[in-house]
Amino acid sequence: MDKQIAKSSIREENERVILAAAEAEFAEQGFGGATMAAIAARAGVPKPNVYYYFPTKERLYRAVVERVLNEWLEAASSFDTSDDPAEALTSYIGAKMDLARAMPLGSKIWASEIMRGAPAIQDFLDRTLTQWVRSRERAVRRWIADGKLKPIEPRVLLYMIWATTQQYANAAHEIATLEHGEMSDAAFERAKRQITETILGGVVAR
Repeated sequence: MDKQIAKSSIREENERVILAAAEAEFAEQGFGGATMAAIAARAGVPKPNVYYYFPTKERLYRAVVERVLNEWLEAASSFDTSDDPAEALTSYIGAKMDLARAMPLGSKIWASEIMRGAPAIQDFLDRTLTQWVRSRERAVRRWIADGKLKPIEPRVLLYMIWATTQQYANAAHEIATLEHGEMSDAAFERAKRQITETILGGVVAR
């Protein structure tokens, strides 16, 4: 049993290292420019090891893209656990902002994939993302029906949150230029608070 646990832990660590290297390589070189050899070198593992866990570059790329999307979807779990839209939206916006800072490369890869027409993950959009959006729409419409939110098209609200929060990842260099350096923790928290207050001020019924 101990050997099985150890083997599982080794596999998880190897996959983590390879995914992190792939994320950096895809973000810098794009899908077309990235190679399995470069990813292996960045990960510090033999190229056959990469192929052992991810048989093709397409499989590895998809794993990287799905990872960031799954993190984003999980960030909205507050929609399922709170009947208070202000509380749920505050949690969601805060989580999305934190992910923009924690996973900026993944966000950039996602943006590039979408701009290319989602050739690698269209089925994921059609299935997983579409179902998720429908479930969030139901929550928003319920809050509107209960008089807790102003009448608003749920998808417009979601698109607004996505665009605002992901800006801090996708345009990180632009923001760093305007801020004369990387945002401090205090500045980032102020931005998070102001974004949350602005969005809630526009949609929460008072």
